[in-house]
Amino acid sequence: MNFDNIWCWLIPLLTGLICGIIGYFWGKGKREVVDNTAALKALEDKNNKLQADLDACNKKLVTIPKSKPSTASSIAASAVTAVAFDAAAAKAAFGKKIKQDDLKIVEGIGPKIEGLFHDFDIKTWQALSDSTVAKCQEVLDSGGERYRIHDPASWPLQAKMAFKGEWKNLAKWQDEHKAGKL
Repeated sequence: MNFDNIWCWLIPLLTGLICGIIGYFWGKGKREVVDNTAALKALEDKNNKLQADLDACNKKLVTIPKSKPSTASSIAASAVTAVAFDAAAAKAAFGKKIKQDDLKIVEGIGPKIEGLFHDFDIKTWQALSDSTVAKCQEVLDSGGERYRIHDPASWPLQAKMAFKGEWKNLAKWQDEHKAGKL
């Protein structure tokens, strides 16, 4: 072992050790204790309030059974709530011919996305209006990565206006909301 170059090793080693010790004590001396308990408490309170609001909204949701009506009275009851499709009113509002239950009338839905909804047995405006935004996102996700860029937040709302025959309101809504975003 050659000890002629020992200082080439020892000087950097001692310098690093001394700098490390000085840095440790210097950093330890500047440490400030930050008390975030008030901010944390405020955020917890806000979270509890939002959770209570969410629970209240979830209780207001009306779930519609997905089974087909089996009795004549239930068929008559569902027919009462359905609005007859008025092609002339739809054409007057949109300036083009509209087919009944054409999901492409909803801004943001094209032929391929309509096909995805049909695969999930969502083939009418009523079925789309009864769907949740999460279900719409699930349909989009089933189509792969290229469909995940779409925002289905307004699709059930638009489908509800179409189902109810509110053509002027739907056309106005689509004009006011860029690309169908809320």
